Amino acid sequence: MSLQRIYRYRSLDELTVSMAGRLAKRLSELQQQKERVHLALTGGTTALALYESLARLAQANPLDPSRLELWWTSERYVPTTDQMRNATRALTVLARTLPFVPSQVHPMPSSTGTMDSDEAAYAYSKELADVTFDICLLGLGVDGHVASIYPNHPSLQVQSETNLSVVGVTNAPIEPSERITLTLKTFNKSNEIWLLASGEEKADVVARAVVHHDPLLPAGLVHGASATYWFLDRGAASKLPYYHCRF
Repeated sequence: MSLQRIYRYRSLDELTVSMAGRLAKRLSELQQQKERVHLALTGGTTALALYESLARLAQANPLDPSRLELWWTSERYVPTTDQMRNATRALTVLARTLPFVPSQVHPMPSSTGTMDSDEAAYAYSKELADVTFDICLLGLGVDGHVASIYPNHPSLQVQSETNLSVVGVTNAPIEPSERITLTLKTFNKSNEIWLLASGEEKADVVARAVVHHDPLLPAGLVHGASATYWFLDRGAASKLPYYHCRF
């Protein structure tokens, strides 16, 4: 069983600032051990707040963006021009202060009208090949979804049936309904998984995932090969036993 650790913060701002500092420090440590570090980014409003904090910290940290390989955990299958793409939103924030090498930034394919989401997922799986993420970031939805794997939906049911690293998702319960997502198999190969959640509306699913590892929730099925870290604000952690939290 890999290490699981939970960090609870008094506010979203405190969460994102602290998590950004920990992430920058950890990435710098990994860069001392290996030439390239693979980081998987997630979407969502809490993640965007994290990226804002990380961008502000970047210039005061020894993190070397030229030695980072960036990947994404899921994506809306929409045209490149759609400003709501997870990659577009993340890079708009991070690239202000982190000069990434373009060839080391790996956004998921966009909808061009020539491929469906399954074909696009296959193309991304070829690019991903046998990469293992050093750190994989994952947000948590109010229903317990991670990336574009949803409870009570074929995107979760297919996880036990596939050996694929990336799959297309249709009829998602959140618009847009067509998406691409990494699979649980891919997530759970990651050396470390860092999950983040904010808001009291997520307290129930956080408790089900953290304490009970509820198999009906995608969030209850993800774990890093060596460590899983939860970063929660007061609201999201409000239904956890106190001993499960550390400041």
